[in-house]
Amino acid sequence: QVQLVESGGGLVQAGGSLRLSCAASGRTFSSSAMGWFRQAPGKEREFVAVSIRSGGSTYYADSVKGRFTISRDNAKNTVYLQMNSPKPEDTAVYYCAAGRRSYPRQSYPMPEVYDYWGQGTQVTVSS
Repeated sequence: QVQLVESGGGLVQAGGSLRLSCAASGRTFSSSAMGWFRQAPGKEREFVAVSIRSGGSTYYADSVKGRFTISRDNAKNTVYLQMNSPKPEDTAVYYCAAGRRSYPRQSYPMPEVYDYWGQGTQVTVSS
């Protein structure tokens, strides 16, 4: 079993910055993809960003492109989400996810391709 533990959430002012971390522990595996999703109250879970181990590619949702940056430390099995210039609409519970297999690029925004999920960390952006 693999456990994903997020940290770094909290309250941040619009235009500020915040960094989320997600550490994987438990059964050792080489995750093909590690990503972030978020879910706001009353809304469905939505894709934020993903980092692909093979080739080092990263993909972002249009809503966060240019403001958020995903990075990973494979030696530590940790993925980060640097949130710059957050907006009130970024307020949500942020979830870390890890997938074992490789998929076509267009598949990574789909939650079904991920095998493991964290419990989530709340991010609140004040205006």
